[in-house]
Amino acid sequence: MRIVVLDGYGLNPGDLSWDAMKELGDLTVYDRTSPSELLQRATEADVLITNKTVITKDDLQKLPAVKYIGVLATGYNIVDIEAAKEKGIVVTNIPAYSTKSVAQMVFAHILNITQRVGHYAHANKNGRWDQNPDFCYWDTNLIELDGKSIGIIGLGNTGYATSQIALSFGMKVYAYTSKHQFQLPVGIHKLELDELFKTCDIISLHCPLTPSTEEIVNKERLALMKPTAIIINTGRGPLINEQDLADALNEGKIAAAGVDVLSTEPPKADNPLLKAKNCFITPHIAWATKEARVRLMDIAVNNLKSFKQGKVINNVAI
Repeated sequence: MRIVVLDGYGLNPGDLSWDAMKELGDLTVYDRTSPSELLQRATEADVLITNKTVITKDDLQKLPAVKYIGVLATGYNIVDIEAAKEKGIVVTNIPAYSTKSVAQMVFAHILNITQRVGHYAHANKNGRWDQNPDFCYWDTNLIELDGKSIGIIGLGNTGYATSQIALSFGMKVYAYTSKHQFQLPVGIHKLELDELFKTCDIISLHCPLTPSTEEIVNKERLALMKPTAIIINTGRGPLINEQDLADALNEGKIAAAGVDVLSTEPPKADNPLLKAKNCFITPHIAWATKEARVRLMDIAVNNLKSFKQGKVINNVAI
C-alpha cells in the first residue's frame, strides 16, 4: 500500500514521528503540496493523507488508484465527499482530538483580555514598573470573571468543555443549542440567540460552519451587545463578519475580541481585524498543543490500520 502525506508539516514540524504510519505501507511525506503538484505526487498512491490540501472531483477522476483519503482534522470540507462516495473511496476524519486544548485557548484569550498579562510583561521589560512611584500600577481595566456571564454558541465537545471551565471560574453559563433545557448539564441555561448576545458579557463560538451559521456574528447582533462585552472565536473564521466586528471594536461598541481563526488563512494583509482596536489574534493554534497533535497522529494511524484490516472507522464518505 503506497501512502502519500500531502502536507505533513502542520501536524508534524519535526517533533513527532511518522514511524507508526510507515509500518502500514510505503510512506512518502511532503511538508506541503500545491495544487499544481498534487497529481504528480498522488498519481500512484493508494492512500492520501491531507490536512489542508484540497482534493476535488476532477482530481479524484485522475487518481484511479486512490482507495482511501485520511483528513488530518475534524473538518473535511477540503475533500469532495460526493465524488469520493461515487468512486467508493473511504474518507476518514479525526474527531474530538483537541477538545481540551481548544477550550484552554478560549480561556487563554479571555484571561489575556481581562488581565492583560502580555501587556504588563512587555511594559515591565521596557522599564515601566521600575520607574513607577508606587508599588503597583495598572493602565487597563482588570476584570474578575466570577459572576460574569458567558454565552456559548454550540454545545458540542468543545462548547461543553468550555462551559465546565467557565463554571469553575464562578461564571454564569448560557448556551444557544438545539438541545432542550432538560438535556443540558447542571449550571447551563438555554437562551435564544439574540437574547444570548444581549445578556452575556462574553460570547464564545463553538458551532460548525453551515449556511445558517455563516456570519452569525454581524452588525445587527453586535449592536445588541454590552459595550463591555467580549467575543471569542476558536471555531471557524466565517462565523464572523470581520468588517462588522472591526467596526464595532474601533467604534467602542464592544470592548474586545480574541480570535484564533480568520475567514482566509493565512489572512490577507487588508483583513480589517489585523488592525482593529482591542482585537487579539492567534494564528489558528488552539488545536496545536503537542498533546493534541499526538492524539491526532494516533487516531490517523488507527483509522488507516482499521481500513487496512477491513474495519472502517470514522468514515465521513457514507
